Amino acid sequence: MAFSASIFKTNVQLSDMDRQHYSTYSLTLARHPSETDERMIARLIAFMRYADEGLVFTKGLSDTEEPDLWIKDLTGQTDLWVEVGAPTVKRIVSKSRQARKIVVFGYGRNAELWWKKSKADLEKVRNLEVVILPVELTESISRHVERSMEWQCLIQDGQMSLIGKDGSFEVDLQGCTRQAFE
Repeated sequence: MAFSASIFKTNVQLSDMDRQHYSTYSLTLARHPSETDERMIARLIAFMRYADEGLVFTKGLSDTEEPDLWIKDLTGQTDLWVEVGAPTVKRIVSKSRQARKIVVFGYGRNAELWWKKSKADLEKVRNLEVVILPVELTESISRHVERSMEWQCLIQDGQMSLIGKDGSFEVDLQGCTRQAFE
């Protein structure tokens, strides 16, 4: 018997002072049966970080040829390719040729280990950004996941503040970003 995706409705009031982007988003997140709340939260944080009218959630885990989120221009060229988790080096290198920018949002207990193992092989990927979300952050937020959520997100000077009904959370985006060619 096949299980269907669980649907989550999320409203995000976003004020991204760093990019001068201010908007309210009504999002529908489909959580694949094999996806954890923590991974879904990592996808939501990735959305907030790169929020744009053209940024969309894709089929994600249901389609291995698509990222978790992307922005495509009017010609169909991929401007932004966002992966969540620990993709293979081969996948990153391949997809980096298809997109102007590729971003990986690592999360969970093995994210730093994945980065340490992959870093040397990713040095040649110049359009890559890697963000390793703190384990405590994604675990803590995932304990507050509900079918309907409201979030306020403020991004200023590389700091992300998330405010939900059950508390507030801080993310140092600059401190989470890893460079393959440091």
